[in-house]
Amino acid sequence: MIKNQKITDRYAIYESDCMYVLPTLEKESIDFSVYSPPFAGLYNYSSSENDFSNCETREQFLEQYDFLIKEIARVTKPGRITAVHVTDIISHKNGGGLWDFPHEIIRLHEKYGFRYRNKITIWKEPLKVRIRTMVRSLMHKLIVEDSTECFTAMPDYILVFKKHGENLVPVIHPFGLKNYAGATPMLPEMENKYGTFENLKNKFKNHDDPKTNKLSHIIWQRYASSVWDDIRINEVLKFKQSRDEDDEKHVHPLQLDVIDRLVELYSNPDEVVLTPFMGVGSEVYSPVSLGRKAIGIELKDTYYKQAIENLKDIKHRFTEQETLF
Repeated sequence: MIKNQKITDRYAIYESDCMYVLPTLEKESIDFSVYSPPFAGLYNYSSSENDFSNCETREQFLEQYDFLIKEIARVTKPGRITAVHVTDIISHKNGGGLWDFPHEIIRLHEKYGFRYRNKITIWKEPLKVRIRTMVRSLMHKLIVEDSTECFTAMPDYILVFKKHGENLVPVIHPFGLKNYAGATPMLPEMENKYGTFENLKNKFKNHDDPKTNKLSHIIWQRYASSVWDDIRINEVLKFKQSRDEDDEKHVHPLQLDVIDRLVELYSNPDEVVLTPFMGVGSEVYSPVSLGRKAIGIELKDTYYKQAIENLKDIKHRFTEQETLF
């Protein structure tokens, strides 16, 4: 059942269970998908019985997630990408051990015809994680009292999967990369060699030869790192107004830096980007503002309403000459 929807010439968003909407999409109609699945057993996002996060066991959750991945595989074009934002999950039932949630996601995608292509680690600053989540294991006093109770700030991961088959429309960047999403586009050794990023922007912003465009080379070197260490944690859409009384304190949308990079790398302008767990609209806002089209689905009423607000008067954020930095 679809409770509400909004359809424009650039995006279509639905307030509904994604498993009601996905079967209505045409086979092989999606160019790229990106989303964060509910983190099973870690957070409860709503009280709805349709919410994946309310499964009673891991096995039940994975059974439900199996249906979703099957649908993602059906609607994805051959040779195209789906990117899943995940983390390892701390189990409080076995003394704080980790459940290798990414492994389960990889297994299910391979079951439905995806090849596991890449894993990107998103680094998190430990003190900021401690302040935001109040996780006990990052408390300094445990170093004094018993450091066997400590562990590091858990990173996030982007798992990148490619559907089997030939990609008939390559994702191209005829002039290279000109937009940088992140806090630190250049490392010190890069500045020593090329000068400041600002100077590179001015010199190469209208450059049309990607082979000699050093700006593009620098951006790609940073994006090609297996660890994205400069994602701006607060570069997110508005979300505080969307909280319910029963929400977890963790509620924090996926950073636009992450989505922007993935959209730029894995889709062409005017192609369709799908997110089955839209939240407050981040995975719709990013692609549409970067010249793509998007489909977003969100079960929770307050999140959907906030997405409507966040997507109002959405504009193309960057021209070909502008950068994100």
